[in-house]
Amino acid sequence: MKTVNRTIACLGAVAAITAALTACGASDTGSAGNGKPVVGLDFPRSDTDFWNSYIKYSPGFATDFGLDLKTTNSQNDVAKLTANVQTFMSQGVKGVAMAPQDTAAIAPTLEQLAAKKIPVVTVDTRPDTGDVYMVVRADNRAYGEKACRFLGAKLGGKGKVVMLQGDLSSINGRDRTEAFNDCMKANYPDITVFGEATNWDGAVAAQKLQTDLTAHPDIKGVYMQSSFALAGTLQVLKQKGLLVGPEDPKHVFVVSNDGIPEELRNITEGLIDATVSQPADLYAKYALHYLKAAIDGKTFAPGKTDHDSTIIQVREGLLEDQLSAPLVTADGGTYGGVPSLKADDQSLWGTKLG
Repeated sequence: MKTVNRTIACLGAVAAITAALTACGASDTGSAGNGKPVVGLDFPRSDTDFWNSYIKYSPGFATDFGLDLKTTNSQNDVAKLTANVQTFMSQGVKGVAMAPQDTAAIAPTLEQLAAKKIPVVTVDTRPDTGDVYMVVRADNRAYGEKACRFLGAKLGGKGKVVMLQGDLSSINGRDRTEAFNDCMKANYPDITVFGEATNWDGAVAAQKLQTDLTAHPDIKGVYMQSSFALAGTLQVLKQKGLLVGPEDPKHVFVVSNDGIPEELRNITEGLIDATVSQPADLYAKYALHYLKAAIDGKTFAPGKTDHDSTIIQVREGLLEDQLSAPLVTADGGTYGGVPSLKADDQSLWGTKLG
């Protein structure tokens, strides 16, 4: 009996040691128990339809690329993003995808990841300094240009518009703002632009739009740099008696950025007039595509891709895959030389979720 007990005890010890070694191996190699590479994906926020769509798309694409996904949510806070990245590193991830909203403050975190040779893909935004494996983004200057061309055409080159800016600490806010202003100045000098900083906050955007419409009741256009301002903008227009169809002389032309299902419905209903469809599905797909490519040791160069986009070199050591982001309107017409898709076009991700 003692021999049997001693044998069982030894076997138990061996099993415990084996389990411990296996656990250590998974942590050290950054692979899950199923052998899939473990990657970290930080969601920047979950309070907008656009980012909630991105969140929903991500697990399916992780499965498609054979990745085991660990996720966090930094809630538009760079300090939380930094803490989330520390968690990922402690979990032994093989790569990290993130969408830093403060593109200047993320530099020290990128340095930490680079020191550990953990590749990074940034989505929607690119860092002001520091290198990452790939930026997955659309041309945000084109967003501002397309919004400008649409409003310029609708207003006949004259009048007043409000631009509800994002956060100018973000490359996206700066790109959209600068491009919109540059386009207006060059092509529609008789249109006055009231630029309002909102920090991507819908309540702030609504308050500033209300103030502008009170001071300038002849405003005829609104450019929202993201759908974060959609609900508030519609509410303010309704309160002012301006939420009327495009055939009504009181109509205020509204163009947004994102392409969420609600925007597409609003365009069809005549509540807003246009949006630029930012590809939430492709952001999720190619964020994980490039993480897998980094783990596999692949490299890329500037030029056309096989998925209707162009990789550009932003600066030495930094590449950006600029995905397609079309203008969307009710009639699919061309405005100021910019072609558009109809709001019910089935190629738009927003129609698939709507």
